[in-house]
Amino acid sequence: MPQHTPPARICRDCDGFAAAHITTGSRHRDGTRVTLRVACPACKGSDTAPAARLARVGR
Repeated sequence: MPQHTPPARICRDCDGFAAAHITTGSRHRDGTRVTLRVACPACKGSDTAPAARLARVGR
């Protein structure tokens, strides 16, 4: 019998694709491409939504 797991909180900014590799157009000596890894600024590469922050409003 399968276990019930709570729904994952997927980051709404990156839809779960937290990291992307971007080519620079250059190549290494062995012929592979030079890439940069860029992480989602909202979830910082964790694929899950950041915790909600509470703000105190009013008196």
